[in-house]
Amino acid sequence: MFFNKILFIVQSFLNPIYKKSLILKNIDTIIFYSILGVIYSSQFLSSDYIGYFAILTIILTTIKLITKPNESFNLKIADKFLLLYFVFVVISVAGSSLFLLSLKGFFKTITYIGFYISIIHYLKDNKQNLKYIFLSIALCISFQSIIAFLQNFTSIGEISGWQDTSRLNPEEIMTRVYGTLKPYNPNLFGGYLLACLPTIIPFSKKINIPIAILVSIAIIFTGCRGAYIGYFFELLILSFIIYKKLSPNLKQKFLLLASTLITFFTFIIFSISALRARIFSIFAMRNDSSNSFRFNVYQSCIDMFKDNWLLGIGVGNQNFREIYGLYMKTGFDALSAYNIYLETAVESGIFALLSFLAFLIFTLKKAINHLSNKYVLASFISIIGILVHGMVDTVFFRPQIQFIFWLMIATIRSNDE
Repeated sequence: MFFNKILFIVQSFLNPIYKKSLILKNIDTIIFYSILGVIYSSQFLSSDYIGYFAILTIILTTIKLITKPNESFNLKIADKFLLLYFVFVVISVAGSSLFLLSLKGFFKTITYIGFYISIIHYLKDNKQNLKYIFLSIALCISFQSIIAFLQNFTSIGEISGWQDTSRLNPEEIMTRVYGTLKPYNPNLFGGYLLACLPTIIPFSKKINIPIAILVSIAIIFTGCRGAYIGYFFELLILSFIIYKKLSPNLKQKFLLLASTLITFFTFIIFSISALRARIFSIFAMRNDSSNSFRFNVYQSCIDMFKDNWLLGIGVGNQNFREIYGLYMKTGFDALSAYNIYLETAVESGIFALLSFLAFLIFTLKKAINHLSNKYVLASFISIIGILVHGMVDTVFFRPQIQFIFWLMIATIRSNDE
């Protein structure tokens, strides 16, 4: 690879500095703490500050790459599609009618992909620390779930009351929790818990079962219907994988247990009027204002795509809002397309979408071949949950979820190293 040849030349030139520097020889430790900084800062800080920790990780990784001997890039098939996606994004930004606004979104894209590359290179020599990264995420969602319980059973502000109450009785109105993630948003909170929940899989039952119960209840408290759907698919796929691995005599017991749990959860749903109303509103179509709002946004975004199908309008939510204003139906302003696939197509064009989908397909295919590795299994389930939730929301583009997504992708990718 031509890039590696140049990299080796730079490394040989800077090698004397590496040999004399105690900091450079221990740079992996600093990178590890910067990764943890991304995870823990996500709990309280705004997007900019979370991004600073990610940029620090990227800078440290870059320093490591250009100074440490024999560090190199090895592109897999999935990486080539990601590179192709990035090329189309660059072209889209260059051709955007709102170049400066799109440039801001482009810098975010660079940060996310740079973080992904950084995680790959860190895990290449430090897979033993993956358990501490996953444990940190598990601790975070445990803390957030406790906050969710406190918010649910105490008086919280109107910010959590995002629900169409026009057709509901008072007892059917759900209190929606939002944790401490910024900006305060039940859908962001639900998506974050959904993305992080599978990280408990590699640990013992004494740890993962109590956390799973705690976080599952917190997801319910968010009232995030997209997270409900994603949670259902996470459980469904995880159950299928477990079932396939069981011996014939245990499969019957597993089906009995699954049937019992399904019956129990069905009873709970029908017993709690607020939860029942929230779940049934998923199927209300235009009779629910939130659903109707999304349908209107989808139609406007499809019109945007038709006019910009080749290269898109340029990446970034600020850029999106400006262009969306030309297409939106009166009274239906939106921050995003409420569908990550439609948003990708609108922002960067059809070929960027196809490249990104190919990247995901090859990554997930690789994961399926290594599901015996619990970290790969956890990452696979997490990505499925994120992608399903992304069909009805775009909190995926928030850094709290975006960095978890790339961490999971990098975990799968690093299994090849």
